[in-house]
Amino acid sequence: MAEKKLRVTLVKSPIGAVPKNKKTVAALGLRKINSTNELPDNGAVRGMLQQVKHMVKVEEL
Repeated sequence: MAEKKLRVTLVKSPIGAVPKNKKTVAALGLRKINSTNELPDNGAVRGMLQQVKHMVKVEEL
């Protein structure tokens, strides 16, 4: 069975965000608004998404 993935899209700019949140967004591979990245569905990625849930949109694939 194929590994589950998450499609993560940046919907809010990290410009005014806390520096930790800016680094988290960068670590998720998101650079500009509406940029999208597909990531594995695991605990580490879920934790990162929890930190920046107000800035991203997540879809399960």
